[in-house]
Amino acid sequence: MSATTQERTGPVGRIDFYFEITKRGSTIGQEIRGGLTTFFTMAYIVVLNPIIIGTVADGTGTYLGGGSEPNLALVAAATALVAGLLSIAMGVWARFPLALAAGLGLNAFVAYGIAAREGMSWPEAMGFVVIEGLVITLLVLSGFRKAVFAAVPAFLKQAIAVGIGLFLAFIGLFDAGMVRIPASGATPTEFGIGGYIASWPMLVFVVGLLTAVILMVRKVRGALLISIAVATALAMLIQGVVKLGADPAVANDWALVVPEIPASIASVPDFSLVGQVDLFGGFTTLPVLTALLLVFSLLMADFFDTMGTMTAVGAEAGLNDEEGNPERSQQILLVDSIGAAAGGFGSVSSNTSYIESASGVGDGARTGLASVVTGIAFLLSTFLTPLYAMVPFEAATPVLVVVGFLMVSQVAGIDWKDYRIAIPAFLTFILMPFGYSISVGIGAGFISFVVLQVATGAARKVHPLMWGTAAAFAIYFAMGPILNLLG
Repeated sequence: MSATTQERTGPVGRIDFYFEITKRGSTIGQEIRGGLTTFFTMAYIVVLNPIIIGTVADGTGTYLGGGSEPNLALVAAATALVAGLLSIAMGVWARFPLALAAGLGLNAFVAYGIAAREGMSWPEAMGFVVIEGLVITLLVLSGFRKAVFAAVPAFLKQAIAVGIGLFLAFIGLFDAGMVRIPASGATPTEFGIGGYIASWPMLVFVVGLLTAVILMVRKVRGALLISIAVATALAMLIQGVVKLGADPAVANDWALVVPEIPASIASVPDFSLVGQVDLFGGFTTLPVLTALLLVFSLLMADFFDTMGTMTAVGAEAGLNDEEGNPERSQQILLVDSIGAAAGGFGSVSSNTSYIESASGVGDGARTGLASVVTGIAFLLSTFLTPLYAMVPFEAATPVLVVVGFLMVSQVAGIDWKDYRIAIPAFLTFILMPFGYSISVGIGAGFISFVVLQVATGAARKVHPLMWGTAAAFAIYFAMGPILNLLG
């Protein structure tokens, strides 16, 4: 029997061969750690998504699920279910260390920009999400989405990765309360409370961050996952003594989750929210043109967010080619596109690839097995919500800051002496954290790139698809005034 045949025999050998674990310089243990790290940095979405979409009444005065009052447990169960199934699909089909869940920003737009419109219902709003996902899926199957991705210059792909790194770091700092909107309103943001580390949750964040960086510098395996565990243990110890609440509006409280041992570790999930969709009802409730523009807005955000995310994660994992394209990018885009429709069908808003997956890559994940682990953890969380929900933001978000540092290092590959490259790159990565949107940064980079090429007589060097995407982003940025004009 040859060595290759031996490697493929047995469950472990087959898993290794299928996911190319050894080939990518990883181990099964490393993939499991990476998958769990990704889960714990993403798990907040099962708590946060219900707060965003489950507490908003639609245009008929009804909450998600059909009741007259919010049912957050119903939304949480469906959120975890859809995220788990899609993450497993990404791991098995695309074999890429990328997990999916309900997209932040997109869920708020669905809640406040669509469902809350007069006369609209939640099933109709979710119908728009399903349609948008189906359209993107067709664009992937036609090869159009991959063609657009291939048309993006390599330096812009590097800038996207840098921007996402800055965005991740900002998310980590802001969600933990280390950077916040000051009560005085004197500045847009401030460090800590009045410029000081002045609360117990902030101390947990600092300890978590220091633990992560020290372990990384010492090349300890599982450094990021260990840091989450250490910070969570410290948070629970502190909570046992000082008894803080969980309110982001209260400076000294935990940001979202109280780190306490739950009264029970298991609960029976209710998945009845799945399938509560009215596919075309919104086109009769709203003017057809308005409905189409709302679907277009969802499509633009979904279309380009994933391009940036998979580029950044692939770069961090060393899985991109010389042009900055990840391996199996067509399969990645297809699973992500199906995720948009699946999120709508599950009534939890469009699901998309999560940049927090980079935390798992930072902890060693290199293959789709990590995504399978993350997905299984999400599925288990539908039953074990009380158990995993004791990990506070302050314990998980230091990982995002560390991963942000790793991704920003790609800024060295950009030619800063050529302003036609440097300016679009700068706008791309600076507007992601400042605009709190990956799509905004990508759009600004695309438009400025095309404009500068035209202004310097290099219009012929611009790929036709870059012209089209720049024009689409121009419409996207003007969508607010356009919708206002349409009423």
